[in-house]
Amino acid sequence: MVRRRISEQPMSRLAIWARRTALFSLAATLIAIIIVRSGALDIVPALSTLAGALVLALVAILLAFAAGIAIWREGVGGVREAVTALLVGVALIAYPLYLGVKAYRLPAIYDVTTDPIDPPRFEAIARLRPRDANPVTYAGLYTAEQQRAAYSDIEPDLTNSSPQEAYDAALKVITKRRWHIVDARAPQAAAPREGRIEAIARTPILGFRDDVVVRVRATTDGARIDVRSASRYGRHDLGANAARVRALIDDVDDVLAAGPEKKQPVPKPAQAAGKGNSARR
Repeated sequence: MVRRRISEQPMSRLAIWARRTALFSLAATLIAIIIVRSGALDIVPALSTLAGALVLALVAILLAFAAGIAIWREGVGGVREAVTALLVGVALIAYPLYLGVKAYRLPAIYDVTTDPIDPPRFEAIARLRPRDANPVTYAGLYTAEQQRAAYSDIEPDLTNSSPQEAYDAALKVITKRRWHIVDARAPQAAAPREGRIEAIARTPILGFRDDVVVRVRATTDGARIDVRSASRYGRHDLGANAARVRALIDDVDDVLAAGPEKKQPVPKPAQAAGKGNSARR
């Protein structure tokens, strides 16, 4: 019996290198995200590592397209490898492309507040910020105009609740969101003293640290709540600070609308019906 040798179909080297590049880019992206979130390196080299990984993802996409052309013309193998590289590369650059579109549509600001005239000041957080971070002072009139044009709904929260109730509601929301509270001072009517909460929030994916301050002042009808959220790094927050301020105020209003939590009454022990029935077996 004569055995026939079945020759394997030649594989496209472009497809092989496309998959290798895509998988290496995926690993580099995950490592870069871990580095940024952990703070093991300074923010600039960490972001440079992430940018390099995304560039490799783009290279993998180009190699996958080139491999597809070679497979079509020469009839070689490697379809699976090219498709894998294409899917991984597109998955890695899809979110950055989405952020790029947002950056084009939104103003290049990194500090958003409900009171541009007298913005709440960072005091405790100012002593914790690194030297290479953005300034803690508000950028001024130009930033306020850009904010008003893009986020016209960011306004002070005027409520008929007492300053203490407004402060407690804000503290409850911030605690529920698991932000790191740096300083918290309740308002005092005797002093008088405004209520202040300074906290550090983190972005969901990369874990960038953004600083938040909440100020509560008494008014004739109740209390006024002002919020300020500022990114530590970068000149463009991609709308993150405005979204954070908006969500915080909405949640505080929900807590105030719900009113104070009612304590459940402690059940009293049942009285014995008779001396002989004090204990039943």
